[in-house]
Amino acid sequence: MPICIPNDLPAVTTLENENIFVMKEDRATTQNIRPLQILLLNLMPTKIETETQLCRLLSNTPLQVELELMQTASHESRNTSQEHMLRFYTTFNDIRNRYFDGMIITGAPVENMEFEDVEYWPELCEIMEWSRTHVHSTFHICWGAQAGLYYHYGIRKRHLDKKLFGVFPHHTERHGSMLFRGFDETFMVPHSRHTESDEEAIRAESQLKVLASSPQAGIYAVSTQGGRQIFITGHSEYDPRTLEKEYLRDKSRGLPIEVPRNYYPQDDDTQDPVVTWRSSASLLYANWINYFVYQTTPYDLGEIQPIREKRRQEKPEQPQN
Repeated sequence: MPICIPNDLPAVTTLENENIFVMKEDRATTQNIRPLQILLLNLMPTKIETETQLCRLLSNTPLQVELELMQTASHESRNTSQEHMLRFYTTFNDIRNRYFDGMIITGAPVENMEFEDVEYWPELCEIMEWSRTHVHSTFHICWGAQAGLYYHYGIRKRHLDKKLFGVFPHHTERHGSMLFRGFDETFMVPHSRHTESDEEAIRAESQLKVLASSPQAGIYAVSTQGGRQIFITGHSEYDPRTLEKEYLRDKSRGLPIEVPRNYYPQDDDTQDPVVTWRSSASLLYANWINYFVYQTTPYDLGEIQPIREKRRQEKPEQPQN
């Protein structure tokens, strides 16, 4: 079954040109099926590009997925037209009383700022708190993963000596993990970031388990027991040219940027990049949708159970005298 998205979303044309089956709203309403309700909180400035990347991956399952797009109300997008945002995006106030099978929180280009200095941080905290009771499984990407690990578990991020930039080999640490079912022994993932979450703190947190990592890029995938919260530090969703666009952008601005590693043949930026992560990206999202959303979500979304793991804000109970 396909992904169901608004009829006029720009991603429709792109995906249909790639022979990806997209179900438009008017067709979906004629089917007697409860589609999976997935909420996408898009924090990236390149809204349309990110929508398309994630729609492509979510469409690669035998399940019907209905995607709803959300923006923060406390920050106005400067890179995407207001016509597009008003037409296709909702805000938290519009959906706060609804329940969702799954939710994706994207990255954002704010990693060099302290979390509390980000303009929409209070709103994001409210959304992440709401996700504990209204979303069955939440999938955090890159800075979204750093923000989630910090808000829920108090795990801080640190600045790297230089930008982690390129496509790096990874391996699974828990071979029985359903999120990585069907993966090869080594798989490639793009990364593009200046910071990383504290690895020692992640491994010391009893409520979290590391699923996959890389000698060069560090921890890649973290999950709570049962996968109600999943944190992904890389960008498996990236298009073939996304790293190149970032590289040329920074280069044109005179910023210190190295050629993305393992991206061009022999790291020669005069050649076309080689895509080595597409199949593993498709499998990652298909596994999440199947094993952590579809297989375990209640048919009646109102029956979603709150996440019971203690948050960092909660103090342990004091022993009674």
